Amino acid sequence: MRQLVLLLFNKQNMAHDHAHHIPAGRSLNTAFVVGIILNSVFVIIEFATGFYTNSLALLSDAGHNLSDVGTLALSLFAFQMTKQKASATYTYGFHKGTILASLANAVILLIAVGSIGWEAIQRFMTPEETQGNIISAVAGIGIIVNTVSAFMFFRDKEKDLNVKGAYLHLAVDALVSIGVVIAGFLISYTGLKWIDPLISLLIMVVVLYSSWGLLTESLRLSLDAVPKYIDPEKIKNKLLNMKGVKDIHHIHIWAMSTTKNAMTAHLLLHEGLSEKDIADLKHQAKHELEHLNIQHVTLETEVKVCDDEDC
Repeated sequence: MRQLVLLLFNKQNMAHDHAHHIPAGRSLNTAFVVGIILNSVFVIIEFATGFYTNSLALLSDAGHNLSDVGTLALSLFAFQMTKQKASATYTYGFHKGTILASLANAVILLIAVGSIGWEAIQRFMTPEETQGNIISAVAGIGIIVNTVSAFMFFRDKEKDLNVKGAYLHLAVDALVSIGVVIAGFLISYTGLKWIDPLISLLIMVVVLYSSWGLLTESLRLSLDAVPKYIDPEKIKNKLLNMKGVKDIHHIHIWAMSTTKNAMTAHLLLHEGLSEKDIADLKHQAKHELEHLNIQHVTLETEVKVCDDEDC
């Protein structure tokens, strides 16, 4: 009976601990792999059709889809690197790679936006003939590919910056493909050549709007800023309300990866606490901070204020 109780207790603790962590297992890896394959095949089709029909809208969308393939591949590589064990040189492991991958993906998108805009301006100056019906057909395939790919990331999109980036790009691509379908029909029925570069400029604006938040947040995390979903005041109040804590200072919070955060702080304690009391307090504090999405915590304790941050 005692063994059964211990087994149930351990399972409950394991399940409780697991609830603090972001799921990034086999299903997420599969989503990245399938997304890479689907979008790679579609990029080849779209580029070939864009050259054949002389459509800048298709070529622009293909270029954006190609950047998404790079985004998915880079994110998958970063997630795999986080599984590597820490070493004497890389004491935190390679978790930061997910942030760098997110930043690189945002920069790639900005480069793609610039190339689309430049080519669209050139086409406005010298419009060229395109085949609207073929453009609409290929873009229709893009709607299906991007919608299916985006759906695979929908469940975890709010749990990781890279996953959110992948979801947003693919969802936006589906909307862009709808725009290209409409453009193809308009070109077929009106014969207006300037519709093709106009749609390209609209694609550029949509991509820029969707990627700007990814760029700014990735840059913030790269500079060890407090993640925007972490509230330092809430953390401070949580610790101050713990029995035995008089004050807290020298708080530092930063992102170890797109899913894990770290924190260091000094706790000013009331006098008279035993070593066991302090150990229990630290354990409770770390447990409470896990609920606030802080997975790696280092706490220094003192009984009088220390002005020097390194003391």
